[in-house]
Amino acid sequence: MDVLLNVATVRPVFIWGAPGIGKSAIVRQFAADVGLECVSLLGSQLAPEDIIGVPQIVEGRSVFCPPRSIAREEPYCLFLDELNACSHEVQKAFYSLILERRIGEYHLPEGSIVIGAGNRAQDNAITRPMSSALVNRMFHVELTANSRVWLEWAAQKGIHRFVYDYICSRPDHLWAQPPKTEEPFSTPRSWEMLSDILHSYGENIPESTLSLCAYGCLTAAHATQFVAYVRQVRSKYSLKKILDGTQKWPNKPEERDVLYFLAQSFRSQLIKELPESRSKLSGESLALAFRAKELLIELAEISLEIAQMSITPEDRTDLPNWFVVEAAKDIPNLLKKRK
Repeated sequence: MDVLLNVATVRPVFIWGAPGIGKSAIVRQFAADVGLECVSLLGSQLAPEDIIGVPQIVEGRSVFCPPRSIAREEPYCLFLDELNACSHEVQKAFYSLILERRIGEYHLPEGSIVIGAGNRAQDNAITRPMSSALVNRMFHVELTANSRVWLEWAAQKGIHRFVYDYICSRPDHLWAQPPKTEEPFSTPRSWEMLSDILHSYGENIPESTLSLCAYGCLTAAHATQFVAYVRQVRSKYSLKKILDGTQKWPNKPEERDVLYFLAQSFRSQLIKELPESRSKLSGESLALAFRAKELLIELAEISLEIAQMSITPEDRTDLPNWFVVEAAKDIPNLLKKRK
C-alpha cells in the first residue's frame, strides 16, 4: 500500500501476482483510502474500441469518443485488471492512456490514477507477453502473500473463526502455487470464499459437508488438514495442552487425521521457536527441545510414520540441524528409559 501511495500518484503502476492473492482488493482499498472512485476494466474482455471509443463526425471532422466508463469529469482510479491478458491490439490502445493519461482528445482529470495488474506466466493463467513499449511505461511491483497482513485484514473483515485460527497456526497454507491441472488451490481469495460458505452453513455444519466445502476451495493437502483442525477443535484437543503435558496425543484410529494435523502443527511450532544455532538457545527453547524429544517418542509409539514426517522437510522448511542430530542421538536413550 505504501508503494501505491507514493508511486501511483505520480506514475502508472503494474502489480504482478498469482491469481487470488489480493491484487484487486488492494487497488480498491487504495482508491478508497485516497478518496477516489475505482473504475475497473478487465483486459481479457476488451476490444480496442472499448478503450479508444468509436469515431463520430463533429463539425465536419472525425473525433474518437472514448466510452463513458473512462471519459469522466472527476478524478478517479482507473484499474486495468488482467492487462497482460489483452491482445496486442488492445495493449497498443493503452499506450497513450498509460503514458500521457490521454485517449485521443480526452485527458484524464487531474489527480486521476492508473494502475494495472496481471498474473505471471508461471501461474497457468491467461497471459500474453507485454510489449517492451508497454512494460517501459509503468512502475512494476510483485505482490506476494503475507499471512500477517492478511490476518490483520481478516480480523476486521469478520473471517470465520475456523479459517482465521487455522491460518494463525499454519500461515504457510495461506497460498499455494497454482497447479498445472484444473483443480482448486489455496489463495487468500479461496480462504475468504471458504469463510463465507462456513458463515452461510452456520456453526453446526456436518463434517461431511465441511469436507466438501474445504476440498471445493483449497489445495487438497490443505483441505485435509483444515478438516482435521476443525475436528481437533470440536474434540477439544490442543497442541498447547499436549506440550505442557496436560493432554496426550490422540491415539484412536478414527482420530488419525487429527493426530496428523497436530503433528504438523507441532513441527511448525518447533521451526518457529527453535533457533537455527544451538548457541542461541534460551532456557525456554532448551526446555522446548527436550520436551519435543519426549513427544516424538510418544508420537512414534502411536504412529512411526507420522513421527517421521514431523521431522522431515516440508515446503523447503526444515527443523534446525542441531535439533535433528540431537533427536537422532537422544531419542533411543529416552526410549530405553521409558521401557
